Amino acid sequence: MLIAQTAVVDETAWSVLPGRTCLELVMDDLRSDRPLTSFHWGTYEVETCDGRVIALHPFSEDPDPSPIGTGIVDVLDGPTRIHQPMVRKGWLESGPGSSDKRGLEPFVAVSWEEAERIVAAELTRVKSRFGNQAIYAGSYGWASAGRFHHAQSQIHRFLNCIGGYTRSKNTYSFAAGEVIVPHVLGGFREFVYPGTSWRAVVANTRLVVAFGGVPLKNGQIAQGGVGRHRQRDAMREAIKAGVEFISISPLRSDIVDGAAAEWLAARPSTDTAILLGLAHTLIAEDLHDRDFLQRYTVGFDRFAAYLDGSADGVAKTADWAAAISGLDADRLRHLARQMADVRTMLSVSWSLTRQDHGEQPFWAAITLAAMLGQIGLPGGGIGFGYSAVNSVGNDYTVGPWLALPQGENPVSDYIPVARVSDMLLHPGTEFDYNGDRCTYPEIKIVYWAGGNPFHHHQDLGRMVRAWSRPDTVIAHEWCWNALAKHADIVLPCTTPLEREDIALTPRDGFIVYMEKAAEPAGQARSDYEILSGIAQRMGVGEMFSEGRNEPEWIRYLYDRSRQRAAEVDIDMPTLAELRASRWIEIDPPEEPDVLFRDFRANPDAHPLNTPSGKIEIWSETIAGFGYSDCPPHAAWLEPAEWLGNAGKYPLHLISNQPKDKLHGQLDHGAVSRAGKVAGRQPVTIHRQDAAVRGIAEGQVVRVFNDRGTCYCGVRLSDAIRPGVIQIATGAWFDVDTSVEPMTCKHGNPNVLTMDKGGSRLAQGPIAHSCLVDIARADNPPPVSAFEPPRIVRKDAL
Repeated sequence: MLIAQTAVVDETAWSVLPGRTCLELVMDDLRSDRPLTSFHWGTYEVETCDGRVIALHPFSEDPDPSPIGTGIVDVLDGPTRIHQPMVRKGWLESGPGSSDKRGLEPFVAVSWEEAERIVAAELTRVKSRFGNQAIYAGSYGWASAGRFHHAQSQIHRFLNCIGGYTRSKNTYSFAAGEVIVPHVLGGFREFVYPGTSWRAVVANTRLVVAFGGVPLKNGQIAQGGVGRHRQRDAMREAIKAGVEFISISPLRSDIVDGAAAEWLAARPSTDTAILLGLAHTLIAEDLHDRDFLQRYTVGFDRFAAYLDGSADGVAKTADWAAAISGLDADRLRHLARQMADVRTMLSVSWSLTRQDHGEQPFWAAITLAAMLGQIGLPGGGIGFGYSAVNSVGNDYTVGPWLALPQGENPVSDYIPVARVSDMLLHPGTEFDYNGDRCTYPEIKIVYWAGGNPFHHHQDLGRMVRAWSRPDTVIAHEWCWNALAKHADIVLPCTTPLEREDIALTPRDGFIVYMEKAAEPAGQARSDYEILSGIAQRMGVGEMFSEGRNEPEWIRYLYDRSRQRAAEVDIDMPTLAELRASRWIEIDPPEEPDVLFRDFRANPDAHPLNTPSGKIEIWSETIAGFGYSDCPPHAAWLEPAEWLGNAGKYPLHLISNQPKDKLHGQLDHGAVSRAGKVAGRQPVTIHRQDAAVRGIAEGQVVRVFNDRGTCYCGVRLSDAIRPGVIQIATGAWFDVDTSVEPMTCKHGNPNVLTMDKGGSRLAQGPIAHSCLVDIARADNPPPVSAFEPPRIVRKDAL
């Protein structure tokens, strides 16, 4: 273990507030012991003046710091900040009930005392009249880094103290993967993080075939905090070592600029067909590893019958795959030979799961990797999303850190995470999920802390209709984003810069003491303080707090983690020592991680957690479910929308992750706003698609389908497949209430995407299966995304 000493860093700040009279004085007295803070996108030194945060500086140990974090400086106490508790005017006047006025009405500022009383009374009403299952608190979202101030843990702990809540399962990131991979490999997250390390790839791999690419912009982030960004340097090291990269994606930008990479610009949503065509070539040319398949897998013969057409009359040849994907059949055959000839790492992006039938690309990729016989070899096999986040492929020791205990949830009701609109619109309706037959509960309260469903959910027009159904929507928020504007009760919370915490994540080797750098804006409180007040009014204050205040909880979590670490020979300083040194780094493993190394060495001693103990190319469990949209082996199933069935809407929309923010976080900050075109989210379109529509660089355009419309600023490019457009997610939802269907003035692509489960197995989101068209917008409506709602005085009611 390395305990940090105070280090001298680059004194160039990335973001400084203008007009400060004390700037020169501060610059003359720059210190290397400035407070540290940590976000999901990195660790920074915080510069303050007169109690205000004026700049963030790169962390001394980070060779590739992300600029995203600096976007908080100008908005920390700007016009969008929520300074005191707020209640929607109509709710305050008429009380709880379904309402289509959410997002439209002004708010009334109230005291914390009144806000606590209102929330406690409403929770009590719903509990007593409808039961705790009528409270939905999936609270999905990334929230903030920090071990204690984790919003989901806080809200779930509180609600468990009062009897529980309806929860959600899985994530928008890779729900289909979370469900299918355990059936095939016996687990999921333990195979994603860290996976086979970049060290093993650099030393052993000769070919990386990356479905969905290796997008470095995504590698800026990692759950719980980032000490050192690794992905860019790892790619450079691999290229220098002679590793060849092939990126299969409609976007050239999904691989690092300057990489020795070949770009195969496939049609979106055709990854499974390509994988099957490669697998067929391996069999046809006798390139598959029969011994590996015999010893380590089950069900290959039944899958082979599907591949060669014996089962359904359609051989899944390279020519068949080429017709679907738009790639060259001879190139696919050659690629299969390349993969069989050298040590190959097959990487599958998380984005592949966010399409119709999103289980199939991961299952097909695992099957192909098994056929190559390199699973468990250093630098070979499969990786789940290199550079999806910084932690994939990174070298770090997984620490046994203690999280905030959430207690037990006595409510058994749940939904797949992306089925929230279905639940709100159709209570009492049955749904399938992973072999279960469940019923949507009737929800009276939605309680959200640490996320923004108006960023990550699909078909926002449908969601707005669903959002009108509950009696009450409660949100913890620090700024006036769409969630806050569409809530009934808004409780203003602090940011990481306004509280103390510890960045202590099992997915990064750094432990950072996060000092409080500024006082909370206005009357903002931490989630813990907010919930403690409500808990006290509901008679569970002692149960929620266990008699600890915030510093005592932080000490408790750290000390218990330190005890656990000592049991596995990880040496950690005391909390006082950590605070003095500001950060430490836990030594990485001596040997690079190799996924499935032990299983390959001895499958009997180290079986997988599947029914057979082996890789399940055919799953008897899934066969028993009888789902027509998820057969018991990897298969090509035509998506609901793709270029192969395009008609009225001829363009395929890719709504991928942004490079200048994390989802919608800090979209209102300077970094994100600098990347907008005409004040709106950019849309990238191929030059020939733009030319036939008379569209020019920098123009504002309408992107539309039957579900909705969004206005974007144009970027022309040759680095996107013709017939495809790209709009990154994250633009704050900005409704034009004067028109139908649902229209976002600011460029949120989720007004266009389809809200349908990818299959009955996982019910995952399918944002990437989406057809649209695009046209010039001669008179676009003005953007109002960053304008707060109207606030009225209570005495004026």
